[in-house]
Parts: sequence; structure tokens; C-alpha cells
Amino acid sequence: MSYTNQRNSEDIKRVLSTVIPTLKDPRISGMLSIVRVDLSGDGSICRVYVSAIEGMKVAKVSARGLEAAGGFIRHEVGSRLRLRVIPHFEFIADNSIEYSAEIAKKLKDLNTPGEKDGE
Repeated sequence: MSYTNQRNSEDIKRVLSTVIPTLKDPRISGMLSIVRVDLSGDGSICRVYVSAIEGMKVAKVSARGLEAAGGFIRHEVGSRLRLRVIPHFEFIADNSIEYSAEIAKKLKDLNTPGEKDGE
């Protein structure tokens, strides 16, 4: 991925972080997080990976809501950023927040003092 492509991906992620909370669709969770933004080489397709604290099911529903608002999101990104091509957005549900919360819980369980054999 080129430097320009990486910079554009980060700019799009920043704009999406401000646009998504303003959407009024009830399917879109308030606790939605953008995990990763992948911009194609020619800049025509942008895959946005979103995750919700509530779980994978909520993330999938939110991704469908974001797909429905894709035209508005594309308009907002186009008006806020100076891009040669305004990409078409694909929203993909990701379970990374749920997965990391599960790992954190397991690590916390390891650190708590438990009963030891022989005491």
C-alpha cells in the first residue's frame, strides 16, 4: 500500500468517526467502533471493518444500517476530503472488540489469586 493510499485511508477513518455518530438509523449501534479501513489501489472501493461492544450480531445489524446510509456517507466524505475518486463504501462486521474483551477477561482470571493445591 502506498503512502498516499495509507494517508487517504486514515483520513477516511477520521471522517467516518465523526459522521457515523450523527446517523439517525436505529440499526446503527451507539457503541460502534471502526476497526480498520482498507482502500483499494485505485481508490474506488473502501472496505470499512466495524465492531460493536455488544457483540457480533449487533455489528452485523449496524453494518447493514451503514450500507443503507452509504450514499449519505459517501457525500459527506466527498465534501470533507479532497480525493480524486470518492470511493464506494463496503461495511463489514468484525468481532475484534468482543474477542479482545474475552482475552482481557481470561487474563484477568489468570491474575486473580486462586486456591492452590496442597494448601
